[in-house]
Amino acid sequence: MTTRYMDYSGNMMVDGDIRMPGKDKLLQATEDRNDSGLDSLKDEEYNMMLKDMQTLSIPEKQSIQDYEPEAWKMQANEDGDTLLHLAIIHEEKELTTEAIKRSYRDSFYLNRQNNLHQTPLHLAIITEQSEIAAMLLEAGCDPEVRDYRGNTPLHIACEKGSLCGVGVIVQNCKSHLAPLLQFTNYDGHTCLHLASSNGFLAIVENLINLGADVDAQEPCNGRTALHMAVDKQNAALMFLLLKYGADVNRVTYQGYSPCQLTWGRNNLQIQQHLLSVTEKSLQYLPESEDEYSSESESEHSDDEVIIFTSRIFFMCICRIVTLDTCPDQNCR
Repeated sequence: MTTRYMDYSGNMMVDGDIRMPGKDKLLQATEDRNDSGLDSLKDEEYNMMLKDMQTLSIPEKQSIQDYEPEAWKMQANEDGDTLLHLAIIHEEKELTTEAIKRSYRDSFYLNRQNNLHQTPLHLAIITEQSEIAAMLLEAGCDPEVRDYRGNTPLHIACEKGSLCGVGVIVQNCKSHLAPLLQFTNYDGHTCLHLASSNGFLAIVENLINLGADVDAQEPCNGRTALHMAVDKQNAALMFLLLKYGADVNRVTYQGYSPCQLTWGRNNLQIQQHLLSVTEKSLQYLPESEDEYSSESESEHSDDEVIIFTSRIFFMCICRIVTLDTCPDQNCR
């Protein structure tokens, strides 16, 4: 009689031997598959496959050689300018083109920075050589590298008002465009801030259409491009920014709206328009703040007058005493 029972692990015990439910069937099926696979091979095919495996040779992995740049790529002057930097600065187009061709996809050389942290692409934008800038970008120059002021090449193009420079970068750097529009330089300015501050309306409009944040605030004081339009008294810029949805109620970190910044300034057109579209609470400067400022300023001024008068009086007394007691006639 065969004895069957289950142990605590759920396995079937048969006369002291362990049997796992379904396993015998699985093993049998696997063996059947393997056997049927081998049986299906003809003797000639099997021998041929065995021979191929015996003669199989795996090539040895070639040792990776260290990258050794050409000698001319390692040369730089006292300003850190390489041959490519200098060729762009002096607008030697043929030499620049040849250097770029021989540095294709050499990101180390193409993105090498001089002492001002400028790459060849920075210099191409500064010198208004849009064709060279396009060649550099195609060869592998990184448009996100910053110079000593934290400016990318796009920052420089916007600051200079270079439509060609902006166009070349935008057309050749679509994958970099989103971060480039958000980057701030070391003064906290985005590309839109620089274009707005310098009054380049066509670039401002292009940047907004490309996705620049029209309400981006400076990290230092929280000004937006609309605040800058008021500061610069640029009515055309104000109307353009409002056309693209600039927030008239956005305040600086001190709590001032663009409308509040119009007080004390000459352009009444800007003031009247902003008064008509701004929240009432953000139209005028707080009266309490004016009173406090004037009172504290007045008190401070009185203290300064008293201190200054006292010092003058003391200096006069010292001078009189010195003249009366000095035996030397030259003192008098």
